[in-house]
Amino acid sequence: MFADFLRRLTEPAIDPLTEGDSRLALTALLVRIARSDEDYAKSEIDLIDSITASRYGLGPNEAADLRREAEQLESEAPDTVKFTTAIKQGVPYDHRLGVIESLWKVVLADGKRDEAEDALLRTVSRFLGVSDMDSALARQRVQGS
Repeated sequence: MFADFLRRLTEPAIDPLTEGDSRLALTALLVRIARSDEDYAKSEIDLIDSITASRYGLGPNEAADLRREAEQLESEAPDTVKFTTAIKQGVPYDHRLGVIESLWKVVLADGKRDEAEDALLRTVSRFLGVSDMDSALARQRVQGS
């Protein structure tokens, strides 16, 4: 189902993603980070729905539909390095930074920092072109809220 999307996303000369494709790709990253500790909990699913609803102005059903599509995309997407590098080329920096903040919300949702989630988030940040400082500030914003 997502073969054409993934092909376009990973082509050498990627064009900026459409808003819909950007939403889907960035939501797939939220799913990937939530699944990284092999405990894809309902609380994480609910948080992803809440984040996408708020971020993109979606209703609950639309947010759940987007997440379900993102779950499928995430399972079909290439390795994290290729996937995030492709997103970096097609999504503006401020949107990528906002996603890092959302990823921190998912990582910290269960009240603990898991090593696998931390490692994946550091990798994702680096390949999205988000500096360690900006990622740390995003984490601090999430922890302070």
